[in-house]
Amino acid sequence: MKRRTFLSTAAGASALLAIKPTAVAAEAGANSSSQQYFELIKYRLLVGPKKKLFTDYVKNALIPALNRAGIATVGAFTVKYGPNDPTLYLLLPHASLESVVSTPARLLADTEYLKAAAGVVDAPLSDPAYAGIETIVLRAFTGMPRIEPPTALLKHNARIYELRIYESSSQKVGKKKVEMFNEGGEIEIFRRTGLLPVMFGETVIGGPQPSLQYLLAFENMDARDKCWAVFGKDPAWVKLRADPQYADTVSNITDLILSPLPCSQI
Repeated sequence: MKRRTFLSTAAGASALLAIKPTAVAAEAGANSSSQQYFELIKYRLLVGPKKKLFTDYVKNALIPALNRAGIATVGAFTVKYGPNDPTLYLLLPHASLESVVSTPARLLADTEYLKAAAGVVDAPLSDPAYAGIETIVLRAFTGMPRIEPPTALLKHNARIYELRIYESSSQKVGKKKVEMFNEGGEIEIFRRTGLLPVMFGETVIGGPQPSLQYLLAFENMDARDKCWAVFGKDPAWVKLRADPQYADTVSNITDLILSPLPCSQI
């Protein structure tokens, strides 16, 4: 009983806030040049009407509550290619780790949210609104300290996102892979070859560790395939990949293609 109660309140909650927008805006301004934290929330949804109930909740209750609280860029995705359990992903950028930790309590103080979200947060144990939830917290890379929504692609309804997860065999080699992106210049090679990064983050809470995750945006699958082909042949990448200091820094790769929900702001 206690476990379901926790999930029912923290599930939509893991993203939610109810502090005054001015306070959140002030915090974001104060940290405008620092590394953000990314909260990646994964929901396992139920089939049938409950799935629509939950996606309506994300659109009509969750994202508006986040926006009122000052989190203006919320990503909401389903899985197009790859493991489809979890079945819905939310990506939230935070100005601080404290913001991540305090969001469930802030949500519960937002009366407008509680009213709009009643079908999810007040669902009884015997008839839950979703099957489960997992939250991972990432810290942005120094080479890309803030989320970068793909503004030019937001008008394309067929746009896709690629979420890649790199696991490492030890903390030491994991840090070397992060270094490869930052100081090694891999992020800049991405940009130059048409791979459009949305975020890069090192896992700090939850998920497989040590690991890093990043999100790329593409107009469609054809564009994705072409960009990766250009990247693979790029002389700077070929040289960087051959650098012995970065050898064997990745032990496992997970690759998912995501589709944005119509309400996604990324």
